[in-house]
Amino acid sequence: MPQMSPIGWLSLFILFSFTFMLFCMMNYYSFMPIKPQFMLDNKKTITHSMNWKW
Repeated sequence: MPQMSPIGWLSLFILFSFTFMLFCMMNYYSFMPIKPQFMLDNKKTITHSMNWKW
């Protein structure tokens, strides 16, 4: 089995890192969040209290 030189490992690491980053960015920017329909109909801001009830 032939050995790989360090520059070969470096280029392979850069290639896989670039591919991984490209895949993550494509997944992140292709997601389009949809707004719930009830928020569009009411036009009111619904606030929930975050106070602890001890």
